[in-house]
This record gives sequence, C-alpha cells and structure tokens, in this order.
Amino acid sequence: MLTLKEKMKEIALRISELRELSEVSAQEMADYLNLPVEIYQGYEDGSADIPASVLFEIAHKLEVDMGLLLTGEETRMNIFTVTRKGKGVNVERRKQYQYESLAEKFIHKKAEPLVVTVEPREDGSKPSTNSHPGQEFDYIIEGTLKLYIHDNEIVLEEGDSIFFDSSYEHAMEALDNKSAKFLAVIL
Repeated sequence: MLTLKEKMKEIALRISELRELSEVSAQEMADYLNLPVEIYQGYEDGSADIPASVLFEIAHKLEVDMGLLLTGEETRMNIFTVTRKGKGVNVERRKQYQYESLAEKFIHKKAEPLVVTVEPREDGSKPSTNSHPGQEFDYIIEGTLKLYIHDNEIVLEEGDSIFFDSSYEHAMEALDNKSAKFLAVIL
C-alpha cells in the first residue's frame, strides 16, 4: 500500500503529464484556478497538498474525470455507479480534512460528491482557508461543524446543511472536541 506522500506524488505526476498532453501551460492552469503559479507548481511537484476542490477544477480544465487523477484509471460508468459504505477512494489532500470520493467511477460528472471528515484542532487556532471556483453544498452527517465563509462564522449540527459560493475564502473546524463528518457536493 502506498503512503500518503507516494499517492500525492502519483497524483501530481498524472496532473503534470495530462496538462502537458493537453497543451496547457502551468501559467494558464494557475490563471484558470485563480492561483499564483508558484502555488500551482507546488501541486504539480507534489510539495503542496491539493484541495479536493482544486483537483475537481483541474479535472474540469483538462476535460477528464477526477477519478482519473486520483486512481490513474479511466472512469467508465455513464448510467450509474454504486459506492459501498467505506469503499470510496480516499483523497487525503489537505492535512485538515479527509475526503472520500463517492463517484470516482462515473464519467462526465457535473458535481463531485465527497464525504469529508474534520478532526478537532488540538492547538485551538483557526483553520487555514481556501477557495475554489463554483459552488458547494454541505450536509452534516455527524458532529458539529463551524464554517468560516468570507466574514461569517456559521455553526452547523447534524442534519443541517449549507449551500455557498465557494469562490469566497472558507474553512471548517470540528467543535466539541469530536470529529465532524459531512457530505460535500462541489459544483
């Protein structure tokens, strides 16, 4: 089994190769993602964690499914795909969160569904933010989650949901010293 660092390197290499095959420059990709080119290059060389939302946008720009970036295998399902409990592809791209992709085998997705687990922060500091093009829907499965979106702080509990413009800086943290788990759909 590959370590997280080895998985990161494999994904970074696939992105780099696909970008070059698509004749898209690193600068063009960085501009598309609204990121400084240095940050994007860190994603491609495997030295920086790639947020799942950024992977989704890279896949969109390269006109491939995110499953290809994650696994190296072409997605084939076009009518439906079933992901059994606990069998989604783990996408541990940001140290703050763990992602489980729920539809990596479905071709031409218009959204990326993920189960996200957020562990409580031991140091009490505010989590680092990110942003990505598009929109995001989050539904809390268990625990209590605090979301920071732009200049707002919103606390969501089990059964609550939120839909927001993900181009605004945002971050999440688990409250009550317990993990929080939610369904995230990135559009």
